[in-house]
Amino acid sequence: MKKTVEIMTSRRQFLKNSTALITTTAIFPAIRLNAAESPSDTIVVAVMGLGRGCDHIRALINIPNVRIAYICDVDSRRFPGAEKIIASKPDIKQPEKVKDVRKVLEDKSVDALFIAAPNHWHAPAAILGCSAGKHIYVEKPSSQNPREGELLVEASKKYKRIVQMGNQRRSWVALIEMVEKLKSGAIGKVLTARCYYTNARGSIGIGKVVPVPETLDYSLWQGPAPERPYVDNLVHYNWHWRWHWGNGELGNNGIHGIDLARWGMGVDLPVRITYGGGRYHFKDDQETPDTGVAMYDFGNSLITWEHSSCLPRRAEKLPFVSFFGTEGTMVNDGNGYKLYDAKGTLVEQKTGEGGEKNHIMNFLDCIRTGKKPNSAVEECQKSTLMCHLGNIAWRLGRTINFSPEKHIILNDREAMQYWSRDYRKGWKPVV
Repeated sequence: MKKTVEIMTSRRQFLKNSTALITTTAIFPAIRLNAAESPSDTIVVAVMGLGRGCDHIRALINIPNVRIAYICDVDSRRFPGAEKIIASKPDIKQPEKVKDVRKVLEDKSVDALFIAAPNHWHAPAAILGCSAGKHIYVEKPSSQNPREGELLVEASKKYKRIVQMGNQRRSWVALIEMVEKLKSGAIGKVLTARCYYTNARGSIGIGKVVPVPETLDYSLWQGPAPERPYVDNLVHYNWHWRWHWGNGELGNNGIHGIDLARWGMGVDLPVRITYGGGRYHFKDDQETPDTGVAMYDFGNSLITWEHSSCLPRRAEKLPFVSFFGTEGTMVNDGNGYKLYDAKGTLVEQKTGEGGEKNHIMNFLDCIRTGKKPNSAVEECQKSTLMCHLGNIAWRLGRTINFSPEKHIILNDREAMQYWSRDYRKGWKPVV
């Protein structure tokens, strides 16, 4: 297996303000914007996937010098909702509606593609976009399996395209400040971080094979994934809990916590991974665990991810991410943080703005300037890989050992079978 691409700049280059990386050296050529469309610096974008993609649209319509040229979805029922959001700004022209993202990629005037389709589409669409000369904003996780992540990093480098993952906490001003404080020794040496998530998700039931709705192009929805029959409890959300398309709660919400923990602790990839738990609450079609604890051992520090997706544990109000150091504790509190000394006394706290807008603005600014984004692909892919490694450990039911240098699971052919996947004919990602 190829080695992990080195981080091109240290995370210490994050600045203590909302622009984060604006003053760093340019690493990508600044784009030549479509002069026929704008004499200034308007960026032309397309949005793929109009579920989560509607959140992208809400942010984009409130950012100057952006034009949404296309909205793309395989289900025609989803277009009206996106159009309604855009119509809330009367001065914005409605974009063209497209079912197949490949048509969007043929348009040379499009500068960037926002990908909010299901996970099995993330890396394949992003790689196609890079090869078509588009910059990419891809939702988390940035790949559905480890090999796709390697290919996406290669594509970003080969085609000199900016790729930013939707782990928006990297652009929240208060959390940038929190991470700088951690790195400056505010709680001493940080030894462990705990990520914690609860929800009250219901059962997804037992799916029945039924005719595909007339509004849905199910073949195109499957895209790169090998074909399976259409069942009535799959589209548009419950694919998250099936390995064929999704990555479970670890890849759904765990990616946010693990990325913040990695960032704050200044670590790259673990050497030993364990993930225990199961599907405890319901007997249904969900294949991924609803309850569990994943442990990531870095040799001299530890990150844990604990989740209870169907039981909210309302009596236990734990922070999303907590950092434990030799001289205190720092916790992520909503959009901000709280700092406690070694005695557990609160000594400082700060709140800030959340949401998508700052992260998307950072992406667009980097397109204009060629600077490195707050969540560059070679960095965000490490957090994504940690989710994949945890899921592999859970599926095997045992601890796995990983070599960050060799970028492989050590001495374990069974585990490495999960490194990639099969693809439908003609859909295998190629860089």
